[in-house]
Amino acid sequence: MTALDLSSPVAVVGTGTMGQGIAQVALVAGHPVRLYDAAPGRAQEAADAIGARLDRLVEKERLTGADRDAARARLTAADSLAGLADCALVIEAALERLDVKQQLFRELEDVVGEDCLLATNTSSLSVTAIGGALRNPGRFVGLHFFNPAPLLPLVEVVSGFATDVTSATRAYETARVWGKTPVACADTPGFIVNRIARPYYAEAFAVYEAQGADPATIDAVLRECGGFKMGAFELTDLIGQDVNESVTHSVWKSFFQDVRFTPSLAQRRLVESGRLGRKSGHGWYAYGPDAEPADPHTAEPAQAPAYVVVEGDLGPASELLALIREAGIPVREDDEDHGTRLVLPSGGQLALADGQTSVEFRDVVYFDLALDYRRATRVALSASQDTAQQTLAEAIGLFQALGKDVSVIGDVPGMIVARTVARIVDLAHDAVAKGVATEEDIDTAMRLGVNYPLGPFEWSRRLGRNWAYALLDDLHLRDPSGRYAPSLALYRHAYATDKREGSTS
Repeated sequence: MTALDLSSPVAVVGTGTMGQGIAQVALVAGHPVRLYDAAPGRAQEAADAIGARLDRLVEKERLTGADRDAARARLTAADSLAGLADCALVIEAALERLDVKQQLFRELEDVVGEDCLLATNTSSLSVTAIGGALRNPGRFVGLHFFNPAPLLPLVEVVSGFATDVTSATRAYETARVWGKTPVACADTPGFIVNRIARPYYAEAFAVYEAQGADPATIDAVLRECGGFKMGAFELTDLIGQDVNESVTHSVWKSFFQDVRFTPSLAQRRLVESGRLGRKSGHGWYAYGPDAEPADPHTAEPAQAPAYVVVEGDLGPASELLALIREAGIPVREDDEDHGTRLVLPSGGQLALADGQTSVEFRDVVYFDLALDYRRATRVALSASQDTAQQTLAEAIGLFQALGKDVSVIGDVPGMIVARTVARIVDLAHDAVAKGVATEEDIDTAMRLGVNYPLGPFEWSRRLGRNWAYALLDDLHLRDPSGRYAPSLALYRHAYATDKREGSTS
């Protein structure tokens, strides 16, 4: 089935920020659009607000005056649900309460035609549960836009248990014609983005709760080493701590309190204190004209080592060898395979974060995973109280010689970027194995929905297909709660690769 004809009226029920944004998208695409809100006068206010945004688009030369005038003529406010009777698509963006949504769609079913497509923009409720209240749940689908809807391209097209394939296809093609990038998704807690993104926040909070580093340092490492656009703490301050925690709780409860999705006690305390982020003037950080910026921990200058010895294959960190040579530091190679480490002149060693801790080994400093070591401007190091100061100084000096700021964090297994990426990769593999979405759609969703520098599967291929499994397996040994237990899907993925390559590791 093809997309809706542009002459077909589209209705949006619920005219808050998200509802207005969705209405604007449909309007600019060329549809007649009807707005309805249960609060008297709210729909007309929303229509006026959308008109003002169209004016600004004209001022920015993103819309012609003629197109704006035509769009305004197609936009009307309905006084009742009866005014939506001839619509071909109704999208609900109302209060996130199951009973409210079910009642609304029961009423809509008595108003609109049998061929009208019904859709919810819910981000946290079950599409199946909402549609279960309908006589014909086959025409019900999730259309999850991301805020702000006119700007962000991603739309998750969610099929409930009873959704007809024709309905999902029609919704998908309509979103595509509207200029969006749709991804198909089964009805699962959090859908794609809010399910797979949980570790990005959870692991940052876990490092903080373990007193591994402060929020500013963790955020700086995620940005400047991991390549993420925003750190977890600043991002949740932007989203709103209450909103982010609510989504986390919803996913956790929907998965029957699966330990992999456990909420953060530190975030709970933040919400209880009323520090909700930017909107309240204080969250993890302070905001306002008198607020001082929080600076990450950055190590003082140290002398670079005279040389390094490389043992084994550094895997995802192999490009460091070229950078070290370019910095004028000799690299000696040890033909004997003692491991995958750099040996410093003091005899201490540098190793890529692997889920183990520095305290377990004599004189080892771990360094974090980077998206791109050449372009990274910061690298995190971790050491235990038993690590020799000379070893740590040489490690700091080495990365500083490569032009990197260095943040020394506590002896946290998996460090910051490495454990975060490993868990994201694991949840992505698990989602595909359980039929949530395809690898391609998951990569697209995570890049467009939360602006990740790479999709989880693209990252997995770059790191090596056994990398995430090995790191999580190490973490699971040190924290047997189940939080870091690799999924069966990731295990099969790693094992199958090893078998093909003839490895017994």
